Order: sequence, then C-alpha cells, then structure tokens
Amino acid sequence: MKPLDELDIKILNILYSNATIHNKALAEQVGVAPSTTLERVKKMQASNVLKTAFYELDASALGSHLEAMCAVKLNKHKEETMNTFRDEMLEIPEVINLFHMGGENDFYIHVLVSDTNHLRKFVFRALTSREEVANVETAVVFEHHKSKVLPLFNSEKK
Repeated sequence: MKPLDELDIKILNILYSNATIHNKALAEQVGVAPSTTLERVKKMQASNVLKTAFYELDASALGSHLEAMCAVKLNKHKEETMNTFRDEMLEIPEVINLFHMGGENDFYIHVLVSDTNHLRKFVFRALTSREEVANVETAVVFEHHKSKVLPLFNSEKK
C-alpha cells in the first residue's frame, strides 16, 4: 500500500473513535463520496493498517465488576515457555488483554472478574499454580478508559 495520505488519516481518526460508523456517515464527515471511503477502508484492511473492529462491552452488565492487572514474572525465559504461557493465558475467559513486557515483569495480564474472591481464585488457579511462574503482583483497576484519539496521527499534534 502507498503511504497514508491526509484523507486516510482523517478516516482512521474517525474509525478509531467509532469503529461501527456507517460508510455514508464516514464519507460525510471526511467530505468525500461513500465509494471513496469504502475503497480507502478496503485498501487499509487489505494492507493490515486496519486489522479489526470491535464493540466495547459494559462488563458490569455481564456480571463482572472488578478489573485487575496481574504482573507476572516467569522463572524460565525460553521462547517456547513464554509462547506457551501467552497462548494458554489467552484461552482463559477472565483474561481480556495480555502484554508481553521487557523489564522486571514478563507479562501484564488484564483480567475481568466478578469480585475479589473470584480474583483470588483466578490468581491461584491460573497463575501461581504454574511451575514457570516465579512471582505475581496484582493491582485492582479503579477506572479503565480507552482513548478515542488516534495515536501518532492526530493532526492537531503535528
């Protein structure tokens, strides 16, 4: 794909804040024909600039009322161990995000649970029971907000 131009950036800014916007409304907001925005979006999808769109869920409506971050340090740093740990964590329903990190901790695992008892059981069942886990530190998330401003491409920051 050719480098992103100003129109692509405008489209990305809108899609980043509202991935469910209809093509006609997107075209109106950027000031071009709907066929143009559709073509641009399809090209960005084909080149993996746009990978996926998703709905943000209200966790409390689903019965989950507590978010936490678990910092995990492994005692084995072989690639296979790290990859297996990552892949198995992503299969656990409580895990909503996983970050493989550099530094003191190897992973930050963002979890969504019903309450502190559920969190405690998760830590014991999914983390400290694993032989490759050397240390776990858990912190409760009081608030979690996702920015709706496209990183690096916000025209006001240029």
